[in-house]
Amino acid sequence: MANNFEYYSPTRVVFGKETEQQAGKLLREYGGSRVLIVYGGKSAIRSGLLEKIKTILLQEKLHIAELGGVVPNPHLEKVYEGIQIGKREQIDFLLAIGGGSAIDTAKAIAYGLAEPEKDVWELYEHTRTAKKCLPVASILTISAAGSETSKGSVITNEKTHAKRAYDDNLARPKFAIMNPELTKTLSDYQTESGCVDIMMHTMERYFTNGGNMEITDTLAEGLLRTVMKNAQILHTEPENYEARAEIMWAGSLAHNDLTGCGNDGGDFMSHKLEHELGGMFDVTHGAGLAAVWPSWARYVYRECLPRFVRFAKNVMGVSDKGSEEEIAVQGIEAMKNFYHSIGMPVNFQELGVHPDNQQIREMAERCCVASGGHTGSAKKLTLEDMIAIYSMAAQAV
Repeated sequence: MANNFEYYSPTRVVFGKETEQQAGKLLREYGGSRVLIVYGGKSAIRSGLLEKIKTILLQEKLHIAELGGVVPNPHLEKVYEGIQIGKREQIDFLLAIGGGSAIDTAKAIAYGLAEPEKDVWELYEHTRTAKKCLPVASILTISAAGSETSKGSVITNEKTHAKRAYDDNLARPKFAIMNPELTKTLSDYQTESGCVDIMMHTMERYFTNGGNMEITDTLAEGLLRTVMKNAQILHTEPENYEARAEIMWAGSLAHNDLTGCGNDGGDFMSHKLEHELGGMFDVTHGAGLAAVWPSWARYVYRECLPRFVRFAKNVMGVSDKGSEEEIAVQGIEAMKNFYHSIGMPVNFQELGVHPDNQQIREMAERCCVASGGHTGSAKKLTLEDMIAIYSMAAQAV
């Protein structure tokens, strides 16, 4: 049965080759005059993209300030640094150049500048909600997070190792410039980690016990098959523009809520479990998801059997021979084989982390706190469930 839903995706997408040339005019169109450019560093500088964008913005007589050095699993201290720059430079628009880390950092800074008298971390701790947010836009160089069209952002407090998400439509970007050619500088590991993240954003919405729609399922299954196909192409043909275009657009569609319309809000426990893993061990997010998901799936599939059976048949191509439980397990194993085919891990050992029992309990306890009242849809997880899933992943079960 379909749940009521509201679909809201206001971000303007400008897609294709050389679209970054439009950045200055678009910023002007959306009211920007004093722009803080947020980026990671080495790739944006080495490729010449940063200087190119600065030149384009200066041609439109825009005032520019910069914040570089954003890292994967972006840090709260960098957000605070950006807020201070923004105050000093009287910034009125944030432009992220990069992937989810740069965009999420820009969103957090935008919240902080819009309400400068308050601590932005309170949003991520969920002790208050945002009332305002400065406008944000992006030039995407990594296909993964979907943050270029989503309402979400994730920030890590490096002092406490707490990795927390905050969702609010106020932060949906005004526009996203998406040129697939800009992703060609990525390593294979970054590319394939991104593909895992894209798929997981839809899989989190797919494995639910709270209502589904045939049209939404069909869109989700098609997206997943498309990403799998093109992820394997890019593993051997990294310069393939068409494959990069498919992956880039899939990344936006996977996390702008389209593939969750009519469900109960999704499961998202694989993400929450990985957030604590990433907060403690600073692993690449997509690779961390690949290491968590098989153990989560094996732990919960009996509680959500019809969805796992459908997934096995319609996404993984498993035949309908055997019992429903056998088909579901074959689907999980097929996904593990796919992860291996693109060089991704399927457990913590392959990821290169080795949490002990105390660290596993700490991650589970943190996950319980971060999850609040929402601990899954496929199966509502308790603290002991989370410990069991982490332990399975650690033991390569």
